[in-house]
Amino acid sequence: MSVTVPTTRGTPAAPQAWRGLEALARQDPELADLILGEARRQADGLQLIAAENFASPAVLAALGSPLVNKYAEGYPGARHHGGCELVDLVERAAMDRARALFGAEHANVQPHSGSAAVLAAYAALLRPGDTVLAMALPQGGHLTHGSPANFSGRWYDFVGYGVRRDTGLIDYAQVRALARQHRPAAIVCGSISYPRHPDYAAFRDIADETGAWLIADAAHPAGLIAGGAAPSPVPYADVVCATTHKVLRGPRGGLLLCRAALAERVDRAVFPFIQGGGPQMHTIAAKAVAFGEAATPAFTAYAHQVVANARVLAAALAAEGVTVTTGGTDTHLVTGDVSGLALDAATARGRLAAAGVVLDVCGLPHGTAHGLRLGTAAVTTQGMREPEMARIAVLLGSVLRGDGPYAENSAARAEVAELAGAFRPYPEHI
Repeated sequence: MSVTVPTTRGTPAAPQAWRGLEALARQDPELADLILGEARRQADGLQLIAAENFASPAVLAALGSPLVNKYAEGYPGARHHGGCELVDLVERAAMDRARALFGAEHANVQPHSGSAAVLAAYAALLRPGDTVLAMALPQGGHLTHGSPANFSGRWYDFVGYGVRRDTGLIDYAQVRALARQHRPAAIVCGSISYPRHPDYAAFRDIADETGAWLIADAAHPAGLIAGGAAPSPVPYADVVCATTHKVLRGPRGGLLLCRAALAERVDRAVFPFIQGGGPQMHTIAAKAVAFGEAATPAFTAYAHQVVANARVLAAALAAEGVTVTTGGTDTHLVTGDVSGLALDAATARGRLAAAGVVLDVCGLPHGTAHGLRLGTAAVTTQGMREPEMARIAVLLGSVLRGDGPYAENSAARAEVAELAGAFRPYPEHI
């Protein structure tokens, strides 16, 4: 994949997806330079944030299209504004492609974000004050899984399950015991930092036993699911929430999948309940493009390569002295404890950032420490494979320990520059 970005000074004409930026440079050079500066930052470093990726030229073209001008409040065939004949076809295409890609009976492509999708799922199935069982935040749960700072923790009574101390894997016996004790209205399976596949069948069995709805938050693995590199929650969950960016490599936005019997409840939860205004038709078009790309053999190969890269990176980081949680990964995620290197996670992230490597810090289960969270989706999009993952792990280990070939920051930055230069996400202009 090659995404082309123009510069603002004396470059050849840009492809269609970026001609608007040339116009921006003439009208507002300050903002154009900031945007291009961000493009250079992405291209010149190693982007290992698990929730980030590089969108294709076609996705970018849809995002920058005249569809941004159209108000289309409502759903196809039932809009509150005129002139929606063509955007109706756009949204239907996105829905059809999402259903086919994930094998779902119904898809709603309007949520503006993953959090909005989760809110809509709760609104469709729950009432304020209902009890919900979800992964506890310190164990890897998301803000929408019961944080007191989030709508979820304010409107619902959350009970948190966790992972085993000895393996780091979900403790399904605890999940069942908590479900029997609290009789939740819904059980949520999903995490932002759990690198293994959830056992959706086990969650379904527990939900059935205790009379709970099952909601799958597949924001992180959605792209792997689409590419056949991860098991699908669709046959098991009542509602599946997802994002269309991350591994799926589309625009920033949300997605809901459900059984046909719940379609009306889910749709009404999105509109008019949580999103009373018009949907973002340019983003919905970009989602349709991404779903189409994800249905190709090339994307299937990509998704499997993402996982292969993550497994190599996890093993190589362990060899460099990082304690990898759960002993490895099944997904694009790698989480690790750097306390064995006499570092805290914030210091480790700062050292790596100075070398041009961008990644996240996350909480580790059972309050042991904060650790690093890495992802291989973006670097895999750039074309990196197993050998590059081994190089990245050696780089990270050397920088974190302060010894070896990249102990000096200049040497580390030179290695980052060599890797980034060989695998440009936007190669023609930056």
